[in-house]
Amino acid sequence: MIISLLVAMDEKRGIGKAGGLPWRLSTDLKRFRELTMGHHIIVGRKTFESIGRPLPGRVMIIITRSESIAVEGCFIARSVEEAVGLARERGESELFICGGAEIYAQTLGAADRLHLTLV
Repeated sequence: MIISLLVAMDEKRGIGKAGGLPWRLSTDLKRFRELTMGHHIIVGRKTFESIGRPLPGRVMIIITRSESIAVEGCFIARSVEEAVGLARERGESELFICGGAEIYAQTLGAADRLHLTLV
Protein backbone atom coordinates (compact mmCIF):
# COMPACT_ATOMS: atom_id res chain seq x y z
CA MET A 1 0.00 0.00 0.00
CA ILE A 2 1.29 3.45 -0.93
CA ILE A 3 1.05 6.08 1.82
CA SER A 4 0.67 9.57 0.35
CA LEU A 5 0.71 12.92 2.07
CA LEU A 6 -1.68 15.37 0.42
CA VAL A 7 -0.74 18.90 1.44
CA ALA A 8 -1.48 22.45 0.33
CA MET A 9 0.54 25.25 1.87
CA ASP A 10 1.27 28.92 1.39
CA GLU A 11 4.62 30.65 0.90
CA LYS A 12 5.14 30.75 4.69
CA ARG A 13 4.45 27.00 4.91
CA GLY A 14 1.06 27.60 6.51
CA ILE A 15 -1.48 24.83 6.07
CA GLY A 16 -4.41 26.23 8.04
CA LYS A 17 -5.80 29.23 9.83
CA ALA A 18 -8.43 29.42 12.59
CA GLY A 19 -9.55 25.82 12.04
CA GLY A 20 -9.91 26.08 8.27
CA LEU A 21 -8.05 26.76 5.06
CA PRO A 22 -6.76 30.31 4.58
CA TRP A 23 -7.64 30.06 0.87
CA ARG A 24 -10.36 28.64 -1.31
CA LEU A 25 -9.09 27.56 -4.70
CA SER A 26 -11.35 25.56 -6.97
CA THR A 27 -8.33 23.99 -8.71
CA ASP A 28 -6.95 22.76 -5.38
CA LEU A 29 -10.32 21.33 -4.33
CA LYS A 30 -10.71 19.64 -7.73
CA ARG A 31 -7.24 18.08 -7.44
CA PHE A 32 -8.01 16.89 -3.89
CA ARG A 33 -11.21 15.28 -5.12
CA GLU A 34 -9.58 13.62 -8.14
CA LEU A 35 -6.70 12.19 -6.11
CA THR A 36 -8.73 10.92 -3.16
CA MET A 37 -11.91 9.67 -4.84
CA GLY A 38 -12.36 5.96 -4.16
CA HIS A 39 -9.60 5.85 -1.56
CA HIS A 40 -9.21 5.85 2.21
CA ILE A 41 -8.19 9.17 3.72
CA ILE A 42 -6.84 9.83 7.20
CA VAL A 43 -7.59 13.10 8.99
CA GLY A 44 -7.26 14.28 12.55
CA ARG A 45 -10.35 15.21 14.52
CA LYS A 46 -9.85 18.96 14.11
CA THR A 47 -9.43 18.61 10.36
CA PHE A 48 -12.57 16.50 10.19
CA GLU A 49 -14.47 19.14 12.16
CA SER A 50 -13.31 21.82 9.71
CA ILE A 51 -14.63 19.69 6.82
CA GLY A 52 -17.84 19.10 8.76
CA ARG A 53 -19.03 15.86 7.17
CA PRO A 54 -17.89 12.58 5.63
CA LEU A 55 -16.68 13.11 2.07
CA PRO A 56 -18.67 11.19 -0.56
CA GLY A 57 -16.82 8.52 -2.47
CA ARG A 58 -14.05 8.18 0.08
CA VAL A 59 -13.53 6.15 3.25
CA MET A 60 -12.62 8.57 6.04
CA ILE A 61 -10.62 7.46 9.04
CA ILE A 62 -10.59 10.03 11.83
CA ILE A 63 -7.76 9.88 14.35
CA THR A 64 -8.79 11.07 17.80
CA ARG A 65 -7.92 10.48 21.43
CA SER A 66 -11.56 10.96 22.41
CA GLU A 67 -13.33 7.80 23.53
CA SER A 68 -16.77 9.29 22.93
CA ILE A 69 -16.61 10.38 19.30
CA ALA A 70 -18.63 8.47 16.73
CA VAL A 71 -19.31 9.70 13.21
CA GLU A 72 -21.74 7.89 10.95
CA GLY A 73 -20.02 6.87 7.73
CA CYS A 74 -16.48 7.19 9.13
CA PHE A 75 -14.05 4.94 10.95
CA ILE A 76 -12.44 6.09 14.20
CA ALA A 77 -8.85 5.23 15.10
CA ARG A 78 -6.89 6.06 18.25
CA SER A 79 -3.49 6.19 16.51
CA VAL A 80 -1.84 6.55 13.13
CA GLU A 81 -0.77 2.91 13.32
CA GLU A 82 -4.35 1.78 13.89
CA ALA A 83 -5.63 3.94 11.02
CA VAL A 84 -2.98 2.71 8.57
CA GLY A 85 -3.63 -0.89 9.64
CA LEU A 86 -7.35 -0.47 9.04
CA ALA A 87 -6.81 0.85 5.51
CA ARG A 88 -4.35 -1.96 4.79
CA GLU A 89 -6.78 -4.62 6.10
CA ARG A 90 -9.49 -3.20 3.84
CA GLY A 91 -7.26 -3.64 0.78
CA GLU A 92 -6.42 0.00 0.08
CA SER A 93 -3.86 0.58 -2.70
CA GLU A 94 -3.07 4.24 -1.92
CA LEU A 95 -3.85 5.81 1.45
CA PHE A 96 -4.02 9.61 1.65
CA ILE A 97 -2.96 11.53 4.76
CA CYS A 98 -4.89 14.80 4.67
CA GLY A 99 -3.96 16.64 7.88
CA GLY A 100 -3.75 18.42 10.12
CA ALA A 101 -0.30 19.38 11.30
CA GLU A 102 -0.06 16.80 14.09
CA ILE A 103 -1.12 13.97 11.77
CA TYR A 104 1.37 15.10 9.10
CA ALA A 105 4.15 15.16 11.73
CA GLN A 106 3.30 11.61 12.84
CA THR A 107 3.19 10.20 9.30
CA LEU A 108 6.01 12.03 7.51
CA GLY A 109 8.52 9.22 8.07
CA ALA A 110 6.14 6.57 6.72
CA ALA A 111 5.14 8.42 3.54
CA ASP A 112 6.00 7.02 0.13
CA ARG A 113 4.67 9.97 -1.85
CA LEU A 114 4.01 13.69 -1.41
CA HIS A 115 1.29 15.49 -3.36
CA LEU A 116 2.06 19.16 -2.67
CA THR A 117 0.19 22.26 -3.79
CA LEU A 118 1.92 25.60 -3.23
CA VAL A 119 -0.58 28.42 -2.87
